[in-house]
Amino acid sequence: MKSQIIILLVLFNCWSGLIAQPFIALKMTESPSTVFQAGEEGYTCFRIPAIVQCKSGDLLAFAEGRKNGCSDTGDIDLVMKRSGDGGLHWSSLTVIWNDNQNTCGNPAPVVESKTGHILLLSTWNLGSDREPKIIDQQSEDTRRVFILKSKDEGNTWTAAKEITKKVKLPSWTWYATGPGSGIQIQHGNKAGRIVVGCDHIEAGSKKYFSHAIYSDNRGKSWKLGGSSPLDQVNECEVAELDQGILMMNMRNYNRSQKNRQVMISTDGGESWSNQHHDDVLIEPICQASLQRHHELLFFSNPASQEKRVNMTLRVSQDNGQSWTSKLLLHEGPAAYSDLVSVNKTRIGCLYESGLDSAYEKIVFQVVEW
Repeated sequence: MKSQIIILLVLFNCWSGLIAQPFIALKMTESPSTVFQAGEEGYTCFRIPAIVQCKSGDLLAFAEGRKNGCSDTGDIDLVMKRSGDGGLHWSSLTVIWNDNQNTCGNPAPVVESKTGHILLLSTWNLGSDREPKIIDQQSEDTRRVFILKSKDEGNTWTAAKEITKKVKLPSWTWYATGPGSGIQIQHGNKAGRIVVGCDHIEAGSKKYFSHAIYSDNRGKSWKLGGSSPLDQVNECEVAELDQGILMMNMRNYNRSQKNRQVMISTDGGESWSNQHHDDVLIEPICQASLQRHHELLFFSNPASQEKRVNMTLRVSQDNGQSWTSKLLLHEGPAAYSDLVSVNKTRIGCLYESGLDSAYEKIVFQVVEW
């Protein structure tokens, strides 16, 4: 009952201020910069973007560097680039995790606010194990969960440390961290907690669910949070609303309504409720990004119910109850994305795009208002 009252109070505050909300005019500051280009720097394809801003202001862009094509299986490394000028220019490529012919992917970074340390959650599987076999429990190994850490803003990284037993149930087969950035709660009685959205598939039912993992000691140890009450959702991101309430925005497989699904947590991700479709946020079944920026909530995804096209940025002034402004970033093929705050009136979107395919490159677009 207490959690329901808190949710109602937040929603009432949102609705009561809706009339006074000014229109926010979003505009692109310049042409997007290319961060990762397919066929360059030793990789046939780059996919699965994620981005964070360091305490110094530098931006770190992460991706999967896929050696032999755009397939989700095979020789895949975790790679990174840096920008010191707000995303106009990017450094040469750094390989963070290369495990021979195996798959290292699904980057989900978060910056710990007190220390500035960067925590990078990731998943691993044998390069020879394909997703269907892992789901059917016919694979040689399974999907495992790891964390890497940088104490110097991405210049050096620790070796990948496995945390699978802490955050994955034995009855789960497939598992993914993010993809996209995590958060650290700023308000309420869970302030300081790091939360990352993840997903899994149950072995017996083969149903898809979203869930959260969290750390209360700056990433030293991790716990499994709550799962979505309903299935047919997976890849997800979390944002903090008012009063420390969390919203998880999820990729939706229930095609009776071709829109994103969302749910709410009042206990820092330990449990989730009020799972429902967002009537505005259409999607073609694809990952998306959700980012709190001061008093605003931003969302990016390919805004189509049929194809991965029309990368669109939307803004909400009432904790996601309505989406009052939007901006088309790229009309052509586009897929995964991740949002990052650049400064008080600028937000950046790192997203997959191209002319003939959404996987030709990963670009960074700054938007201001």
